[in-house]
Amino acid sequence: MTDIALSHPAIQISPVTGRIGAEISGVDLSPDLDRARVAAIRQALLRHKVIFFRGQHHLDNAGQEGFAALLGEPVAHPTVPPSAGTKYTLDIASTHGGRTNSWHTDVTFVQAYPLASILRAEIIPAAGGDTVWANTATAFQDLSPELREFVGKLWALHTNDYDYAATRTDISVEHAKKFKAVFASTIYETEHPLVRVHPETGEHTLVLGHFLKKINGLSSVDSANLFNLLQSHVTRPENTVRWRWTPGDVAIWDNRATQHYGVEITAISCACCGG
Repeated sequence: MTDIALSHPAIQISPVTGRIGAEISGVDLSPDLDRARVAAIRQALLRHKVIFFRGQHHLDNAGQEGFAALLGEPVAHPTVPPSAGTKYTLDIASTHGGRTNSWHTDVTFVQAYPLASILRAEIIPAAGGDTVWANTATAFQDLSPELREFVGKLWALHTNDYDYAATRTDISVEHAKKFKAVFASTIYETEHPLVRVHPETGEHTLVLGHFLKKINGLSSVDSANLFNLLQSHVTRPENTVRWRWTPGDVAIWDNRATQHYGVEITAISCACCGG
């Protein structure tokens, strides 16, 4: 892969871990970025899977949505209404029921799920609120050749009608019902292969996460066991990067090659997806 970003004179890239994540400096995100800088950012995204920008205090909802349009056609969430005055942006905060502390790839319950997501930090708690990302391409490569061949033939059903409270101890039954009433207001069920070839990098990636309901052709027990085995490869520490947010931070991740997990999210942030 030719690294355009490394050759751009105004952009500096510092990898955060060996397998995933890089911090980018020397660029202010906006809808007016020139084509060379946009190309550099896209290339860095493909290479590092998630990229981080500090100090983007100038960016507001409109600017974020305008910048997202430079990376791809923005898409609204299929069930959750956008924030007031926006087309695609969602507020994510504990007070809004938007916690995401479960491993997932965004919106895999639809056929054409977003190619990337953008998260902007506005209000940060004194402690907690980190986000963790995992590289699903290196996770696939870590499998034995025999297991790669086996899972490469399997498909799974993904749905937004999942048990939101199954692994949660911090929410009430009433809160879970309210969340599900919005998130699953329209039920989606979509089948995806367990292994997909990334359309731009050619890498093989695992398609898992908490929207996966069942692996086709297996019993419920075998499906759950295989899911847990594969998911454990995705979330191995060497496949992950953890980001401690500060106000003005922006993260962009390749949704086709990652999963993410919000750890005790209490910050008010905004997310926008480009599809």
